[in-house]
Formats: sequence, structure tokens, C-alpha cells
Amino acid sequence: MSFTLQLGDPAPHFSLKSTDEKIISLGNFDSKFLVIFFTCNHCPYVIGSDEVTRTSADKFIDKSVSFVAINSNSENTYKEDSFENMVLRMQENNFPWIYLHDTDQSVALNYGALKTPHFYIFNMQRKLVYTGRGVDSPLDSKKIKVNNLDLALDELTSNTLISIPITNPIGCSVKWEGKDSHWMPPEACDLV
Repeated sequence: MSFTLQLGDPAPHFSLKSTDEKIISLGNFDSKFLVIFFTCNHCPYVIGSDEVTRTSADKFIDKSVSFVAINSNSENTYKEDSFENMVLRMQENNFPWIYLHDTDQSVALNYGALKTPHFYIFNMQRKLVYTGRGVDSPLDSKKIKVNNLDLALDELTSNTLISIPITNPIGCSVKWEGKDSHWMPPEACDLV
């Protein structure tokens, strides 16, 4: 069995606290399409591509696409990834997505999150249709040549088959509680 969700897999349930202190579940989203991405506060790949992700979220909101960010990183590895810092980050940046805290890291395990950021796109039936990176240069947005997230969402919202449904996420590893900051589960591997 693969560590990461496979194409066609259903979105695993979650019920997590948002930065505005609400409990948000998978069932709260009634948009046609759903982008769930694992992120954090400190990662330079996240910080380097957040504005590109913002542009995507703004671009597709009128096509019934919702964006949900989940921070599963252990704050014991990086204090910047604490819930309090998540709240501050949302206040400072006013991102157009809901930001959720996966305190016990169970959601990251259920989805098989490999990196920050790691994107998952689900269709109307909440089946996985894309997994992987947002862009090919998240560390430096000036060097982006391919925006895989936009490409997949353009095709999905146009009822076209997604031409590149799997890419390798590019970023920092998820910071697992009690593990070295670069540790990954042994069954985790590149997607392609």
C-alpha cells in the first residue's frame, strides 16, 4: 500500500480547528471541487509560493473551487509552526483559504502528506484527481515555468481530463513529532 493517496481515492475525513477557532470538517465544503494542501508557517518553499497559491485560489473561486490549508507540522520542531503563529500568519496575510491545525498529525498520515506544500485536488465526488506540487519553482516564484496546480484546475473546471495528474511535491518534509526534522516515514517515496 502506498503512503500517499492514489488517484481515485476518496478524500479522508477530517475535523480540525481553524485559525478563527471553528471546527471544520470535510463535509463543510459544498463547492464542486476542493484543493487541500499541506503547508506550514516557516518553510521557505511555502513562503516563496504562497502568493502564487493565492492567485490560483482567487482565480478559481468563481469556478466553485475551495482551498483548504492544513498545518500538520510539530511545533516542537519549529516553534513558528504553532497554532498561535498560524493565527498571526492569517491575520498578516489574509489568505483566501481556511487554515486548519492537525495537532496529532493524523490527517497528514491519512493523506500521506510528503512535503510542505503538497497539493491534493478532489472532484465533485471527492475523489482524488491530482496530487503533487503547485509549481516547479516554489522557492523562487520568478523562476516558475510550470504551474501544475493551475493547469490541473483549468482542465478540471473545463471538464477536460487532467493531463498531468501526478507530480512530485517540492518543499520541506513534514515535521513529524519526535523525529529528526528531515525524517520521512520509510514507506514514503517519490510519486513519479
